[in-house]
Amino acid sequence: MLKLKIRDEFIKLGQAMKLADLVDSGVEAKLLIQDGQVFVNGEVEYQRGRKLHDGDIFEFDGSQVQIVAREV
Repeated sequence: MLKLKIRDEFIKLGQAMKLADLVDSGVEAKLLIQDGQVFVNGEVEYQRGRKLHDGDIFEFDGSQVQIVAREV
């Protein structure tokens, strides 16, 4: 499982997908999310603006990514 470190309190799902190199663009992320192909914490997510926080896990195409807050 890939761990994605974020510096802020949250990251939006579409941004996280791009940062994890699962998609090439925000438009691609939007279409995949709207099509029900992305899961957050085990449930289908349809909002690319969904805020992901420390400990959240999202899945796409067999890849799992966990959000990890950077230690201050």
